[in-house]
Amino acid sequence: MKVKLIAIGKKMPDWIQAGISHYQKQLPRELNFSLIALESQKRKGKNIEQIKELESALLIKASAGVNLVIAFDEHGKQKSTKDITNAMKKWRQNGDSVALMIGGADGLNDTIKQYAHQSWGLSNLTLPHSIARLLTVEQIYRAHSLLTNHPYHR
Repeated sequence: MKVKLIAIGKKMPDWIQAGISHYQKQLPRELNFSLIALESQKRKGKNIEQIKELESALLIKASAGVNLVIAFDEHGKQKSTKDITNAMKKWRQNGDSVALMIGGADGLNDTIKQYAHQSWGLSNLTLPHSIARLLTVEQIYRAHSLLTNHPYHR
């Protein structure tokens, strides 16, 4: 199994980066987890749709070689920790290579939404993208801890 978290935006607050690093260090090597941070597009001279199209091309390119693409979107299906754990169990059994995608400040365009095999929502709350990234890594760790009977999830 291989899990890539692919996100638009390289500049994260230090406390977010520290949280992400904390959970990444605890993930086992066999999970093959990686975080790919892609450059946000410059706004000057571009409208929102142009920016989203450019970012979509970056996300698609970064997801090359995976067999399951999941886009995080505000209209995606809300997932519980149990749902994510069950999904990870299937990924592990199937030997899947998974890309989890978080768009830029303007979200994802229809190209990515159609490209993705699934669309998940992280919360009904509006979250900063940096927090969405941290939340995703934490949930991956939590799901792994449930699958391995680790006491983290109590």
